[in-house]
Parts: sequence; C-alpha cells; structure tokens
Amino acid sequence: MQIYLPIAEMPVDMFLIAAIGAAVGFLSGMFGVGGGFLMTPLLIFLGIPPAIAVATQAAQIAAASTTGTLAALRRDAVDMRLGLVLLGGGLLGTAIGVAIFNMLRRLGQLDIVIVVSYVTLFGVVGTLMLVESIKALTARRRGVQPLPPKPPWHRDLPWRMAFPRAGLEASLIPLVGIAMLIGIAGSVLGIGGGFIMVPVLIYMFRVPVALVVGTSQFQILFTMLGATVLHAATNQTVDIVLAMLLTVGGVFGAQFGARAGRNLKGEAFRLLLALLILAVGLRFAFELTATPQDRYTIAPVEVSG
Repeated sequence: MQIYLPIAEMPVDMFLIAAIGAAVGFLSGMFGVGGGFLMTPLLIFLGIPPAIAVATQAAQIAAASTTGTLAALRRDAVDMRLGLVLLGGGLLGTAIGVAIFNMLRRLGQLDIVIVVSYVTLFGVVGTLMLVESIKALTARRRGVQPLPPKPPWHRDLPWRMAFPRAGLEASLIPLVGIAMLIGIAGSVLGIGGGFIMVPVLIYMFRVPVALVVGTSQFQILFTMLGATVLHAATNQTVDIVLAMLLTVGGVFGAQFGARAGRNLKGEAFRLLLALLILAVGLRFAFELTATPQDRYTIAPVEVSG
C-alpha cells in the first residue's frame, strides 16, 4: 500500500517502511543500542534523500529513546549527574552539527559527506570491535585470564568531578568533548550515538554496565529532541509521516529483539554487532565505487544568495 511522504515528496510502501522499522527495532533491542546507524543507511538505500533521512531519523530515535529512558528511570538505572553532563555536551554538539548540516546542504556537498562519513565511521568502529571480540573469544577458549585494567588515562586531567552513583571521578573535558562529538555526528548523520557512547562509558570510564544503557538513553533522548526541533525549524527536513511509520514498526521489533538478546553471550554479542557495522560500512563503500545507473541527471540546485 503506497503512502505519500509530504517532505520527501515521494510515495513509499507503508508496509515496507514499517517492516524495516520493525527489523531495525529488533536489532536495536537485541544489541541494546539505538538503530539510527542502521535505519539512516537503509532509508538512503531506498531512495529517501539523505537530508530527509537524517533529520527524520532524529525524530524516530527520540521517540524510541523515550520508552527506554522511562524504563531505565523506573529501574533506577540512570546516573542523573553523569547524564546531565553528557547532555550539556551533546546539546552543544547538536547545535554545531545542525549548523554544519545546513552549510553542507547549501554547498551541495551533504550527500557525499554523509556517505563518506558512514564508510569511515563504520569501518573504524567495526574493525576495532571485531578485533576486540575475536581476542576475547580466543582468550576464553584458551582459558587465558584477562589482564588487570590499566589506570584510567583521564585521571590527571583538570576540572575533575565526582559521580558517586557510577563510582567515577573524571575530568569534564573528555566527558563533554565526547558527548559533543557524538552530538555533531548525530545531527549530521542521523545516529543516536549509543553504539559509540555505550562502549566509551564501559571501556574508557569503567561506568557499571547496569547504569550505562539507561544513562546513554537519557542523553540521547534530549539530544535527538534538540536535533529534531533544529532540523524542523531551520531546514524543514523532518518528514513526520515517515517518522511515525518507522516508530510504529520499531516499537514492536524492539520488544522481540530484547528477548532474543538475553540469550547472547558477551563475546558473541560484540562479534555480531561488529560484523553488522562492518556490513553496513561495506555497503556504503560499494555505493561510492559502483557506476551509477544514471550517469547524467537534471535536478534543481539550491543557490545561496
């Protein structure tokens, strides 16, 4: 059944979009990360303009993160002090990211920047995660005990702040800086950043796993709300019809994915997620190198006065 997207200005199969939302929601629920890093590429592969895909996905991530944040608050699994620090950096990064997004769009370079950024980001993150998961699996099979953790690299930096709930004392510089970078990436690429923030909090800052997902969801919720409002106000690229279809499918898929994820062991979890990220990166790399079907096209170009 076809439905017209008013902002994207194109018809799509509503059941196909809902099914994609459900599939990505399933994977998101299984791996415990936001689905923006999967959904945005899939929308682009379906022919949705990258600018529309990025901005609309921010709205979908905000809607999906609401349920996750509320559930984490009910379990008392959110470090509010750490979450507010990350939120401050994330909102600043979001504002910067939307400004970069608008500048690239005016210059006509937004599409290529999105594709190249996905290839680079997914290639680096996926490779690092794949190497780490293979090492963990190999060590487990050999019965090798993991090395004791090294002293935190950020312990000598200034502007330190204590986070008693997380058992952490760290400088605000790396916390705010990382949140800013993820906010920029979220605004430009349409990702929530959970698949980056969660490993960073666990491996770099050693925040307890029980608090990581809820705190990350809290930060992502308000960061993506800010991105949605800014995108809608400055460039009118949020397609609410598309966002609603994706959200409905994602809510159902996430419930089943969460149940499936409980049966995955830690090493297998990281290995599958790494392979998934690398697969999407390779798909984008193919888009860059493949010969386009239409070598010459005529399309209106935005010209800034």
